[in-house]
Amino acid sequence: MNRLLDHIEYPSDLKKLSEEQLPQLAQELREFIINIVATKQGHLGASLGVVELTIALHYLFDTPHDQLVWDVGHQAYGHKILTGRREIFHTNRQLNGLSGFPKRSESSYDAFGVGHSSTSISAALGMAIASSLQGDLKKHHIAVIGDASIASGMAFEALNHAGVSDANLLIILNDNAIGIDPSVGALKEYLTKVKKDRSLAKNNIIRALNFDYSGPIDGHNFNSLLKELKRLKNKKGPKFLHIVTTKGKGLTQAEKDQVKYHAPGKFDAKTGELIPKKNIVQPPKYQDVFGKTIVELAEKNSKIVGITPAMLTGSSLKFMMDVFPKRTFDVGIAEQHAVTLAAGFATQGMIPFCNVYSTFLQRSYDQVIHDVAIQDLPVVFCLDRAGLVGEDGATHHGIFDLAYLRAIPNMIVFAPRNEVELRNIMYTAQLGIEHPIAIRYPRGRGVTVDWQQEFQTIEIGTGECLQEGDSTAILSVGTIAKNVTEAIQGSHIAHYDLRFVKPLDEKLLHIIFSKYQNLITIEDGVKTGGFGSAVLEFAATHHYQNSITILGIQDEFTEHGSIHELQKINGIDPDSIREVVQSYQ
Repeated sequence: MNRLLDHIEYPSDLKKLSEEQLPQLAQELREFIINIVATKQGHLGASLGVVELTIALHYLFDTPHDQLVWDVGHQAYGHKILTGRREIFHTNRQLNGLSGFPKRSESSYDAFGVGHSSTSISAALGMAIASSLQGDLKKHHIAVIGDASIASGMAFEALNHAGVSDANLLIILNDNAIGIDPSVGALKEYLTKVKKDRSLAKNNIIRALNFDYSGPIDGHNFNSLLKELKRLKNKKGPKFLHIVTTKGKGLTQAEKDQVKYHAPGKFDAKTGELIPKKNIVQPPKYQDVFGKTIVELAEKNSKIVGITPAMLTGSSLKFMMDVFPKRTFDVGIAEQHAVTLAAGFATQGMIPFCNVYSTFLQRSYDQVIHDVAIQDLPVVFCLDRAGLVGEDGATHHGIFDLAYLRAIPNMIVFAPRNEVELRNIMYTAQLGIEHPIAIRYPRGRGVTVDWQQEFQTIEIGTGECLQEGDSTAILSVGTIAKNVTEAIQGSHIAHYDLRFVKPLDEKLLHIIFSKYQNLITIEDGVKTGGFGSAVLEFAATHHYQNSITILGIQDEFTEHGSIHELQKINGIDPDSIREVVQSYQ
């Protein structure tokens, strides 16, 4: 059979096909995505679910003149393949290769850079109004958003604005009843009902907001899709198309286990079976240390509640959901709500553990300050995926938290260097700390196989000496201590784990500054305003003249690649640390 995909570089080639050929192209595009992701890894299920939609949009609309915005971007692999990147798609998410998400600097077809959810409607609306102001009234602006993302507050804010505009905007709701975990909330329940009872669609919230609403229609049926998109193409003003799709469509295992196959790792492209990893004893993932520890604590402390914004599996709060479903809350993609909900719990004497990915806590910064810190409420923030996260790139690195949290009064900021420290600070936090505390830890596995040790309290604002030395000392926070230990092995370099970025252990710092002439700080966060800056501020306040070198993430956005590659680029891998240390010897 002649492969259609081999002859399509850009949407202009796609438009040469007949509508009858599109199902064959869809099958080929799915196979192409499956074959690449099976070995190179990445996000699978979301892109498989929108293959027909992707083809239909590029087939009917004049992209990139007509602007297409994909929410989050997990679903944009097919879009990338059809827009000039098929031959290099195998570099997806690799250092110097394609980004795993749409990126404006990568292609003119990527109308807006995305990574965090629920931004597409606002962005597309801004584009649409700009086109109207510039006199281009025929230009189309399309936002594709999932049923999990549209429940976010930002999406509703944009819908509220779009409904009273005359912008040429088409919003496509890709409804597959799942984000990374199954969608939650009242809107999800409505969408479930409307798929079974179409009479509900006649009078719904979208129509009430002045949109031309149509659907729900089968998002895998080209006849239905093309017919409705052609109609909407000739309608002016805000339009809303509700399509129903299956995440993981075309790969049986991905359809059956949509959570696992969101980003499954390596798998057999023919059978879909995951490729088993070597059966060796490994340290646990930090997320599992959190998940199992909070259950352990919650069994003895009935005041503990767990909260996460749509990261039940990713944070391992699912362990608590299984045991204490009434004390565990997945609030959907709603970081702002998650934080203020936690604040409400805290006012009533509960102990809320609010688990948010570090990069996503940025979305609720105002709530952290206004609703938690100003009121000095003892909310426990557990920040997963802190530091460099690797292949997901600039939108997902958790590198700003140390800097933006240490600026907030009343906030305690702690970074455990290993799993035991994570357990112990969680134990300490639920004993009755009277201030908000942020505990940040990385993606991936730790360093301690025997991690479930007896709990011990940690004194707030205290660091530890890990190794004595002569004239040079390294001060680290968090799990980057592992790189330091490797770099200084066999040397006479001192190593201190400060643990707390706020409050700093000033007693220990006075000892360090008095004993060592050369100091090196290291963190897996931005150097600007972070841990190193805090040490410099301490030195300036107390008039110390020691030599201080700051290592950390450079003042630029780090792109995608393996964690080791990105650490090397930023000079915080063991070899780079060793070079800095040797310059003092």
